[in-house]
Amino acid sequence: MGEFELLARVRERLPPPSPRVRVGPGDDAAVTIPGGATATSVDALVEGVHFRRERASLRQIGAKALAAGLSDLAAMGAEPGEAYVVLGVPTDLGEDECLELLDGTLALAASTGTTLAGGDLVRSASLTLAITVVGHASSPEDLVTRSGARPGDALVLTGELGGAAAGLIVLDRPEEAAAIPATVRDRLRARQLEPVPRLAAGRAIAAAGATAMIDVSDGLGGDAGHLARASGVGLLIDAQALPLCEGIAEVAALVGRDPVQLAASGGEDYELLASIPAAGLDLEKLVVDAGAPLTRIGEAVAGSGVEIRLPGGRMLKPDGYDQLR
Repeated sequence: MGEFELLARVRERLPPPSPRVRVGPGDDAAVTIPGGATATSVDALVEGVHFRRERASLRQIGAKALAAGLSDLAAMGAEPGEAYVVLGVPTDLGEDECLELLDGTLALAASTGTTLAGGDLVRSASLTLAITVVGHASSPEDLVTRSGARPGDALVLTGELGGAAAGLIVLDRPEEAAAIPATVRDRLRARQLEPVPRLAAGRAIAAAGATAMIDVSDGLGGDAGHLARASGVGLLIDAQALPLCEGIAEVAALVGRDPVQLAASGGEDYELLASIPAAGLDLEKLVVDAGAPLTRIGEAVAGSGVEIRLPGGRMLKPDGYDQLR
């Protein structure tokens, strides 16, 4: 496999760029004409840390790498624009396999309106994908950060929690998980291997007046803590209100964990947690606009930190995933 031959085959696969991209792959740098405001995020997936090839297809790995970056844009309420991919290729990955990986990335790019505008190809000790994504908005004020939550704001959460963490357990313990219905196992595995960034929901929540927002990639407890610190508020979360993924109770029992604790601390759900003024909040309309389920799970208060309250006054420790710990 030669570098330049592979890059030529990659460029042959790329669809036409968006109107914002004046110069795309094949030159020394991409040239874009964005207008308005841009949001940029960098994410990386490393074999042995974020995925294992024996339990995920190359298409799934390629798509998930882009999904992780696009989820950050969703949390800003941005419209997806361009993506730049650095692929670290190990010696046991051939040219056709690299293209299979790219096909997964391109499929998600096409479905989300993202242009693959450039990148790089290097030899690596392990399969690595580093992706930079750029999103757009009409003005900086249209983008939502983590730092604007105010006491009295309602906390809303898209989708369901715990599916990705439960899916990882199903992948790790297939024989023990065999008693769980096959349809449930398949859905949990998909939540782990094929996440879908909540781009439309992020834009709808931003347009509805969200004061702060974050994607739940490292666990609700940990990510809620990031939002609370950035905003200088406390967050009160009702554990009974959390929307748990179907099958999580059965999966949690396999590893002797509480299902709520697993759901609140497990990473890679890629849902959105947002604060929004409670006055005038029409949750039903927002659900329609977002095109995704939304649950009110708590509120922002004066103070600091995160409290996840269980029945009877007990508290759940707001843990999250830390890959360096």
